[in-house]
Amino acid sequence: MFIVTVPAGFPSPAEDFAEGPLDLNRYLIHHPAATFFVRVQGDSMTGAGIFCGDLLIVDRALHPVPGNVVIAVVNGDLTIKRLHQEAGRILLLPENPDYAPIVIDPDTDFAIWGVVTKAIHFLGGT
Repeated sequence: MFIVTVPAGFPSPAEDFAEGPLDLNRYLIHHPAATFFVRVQGDSMTGAGIFCGDLLIVDRALHPVPGNVVIAVVNGDLTIKRLHQEAGRILLLPENPDYAPIVIDPDTDFAIWGVVTKAIHFLGGT
């Protein structure tokens, strides 16, 4: 596989833009032993550009900080949300106004599985 830059304007001979072999792992995965993939189900994160059917690359080696999109387990259920802290409490925020934030209180069974580093969006329903 080769990486090629493609102009979005007028066509140009492809050979002028070839950069050499492409290793997607080099571009997408920084901690191979700590990286996993998840397929998105639902539409709570569309405002972040994450859509139903997308493939997410999740890195468990990264320390989650507020603002990160994370994969979390809340009371036994997996969810994808944006990590937020407010007044000393943790919130998981959706990126769709049709969904409510998830407030993590001391009684909540909660763990972060990893930080979403990339979303692979499939065009044409593939």
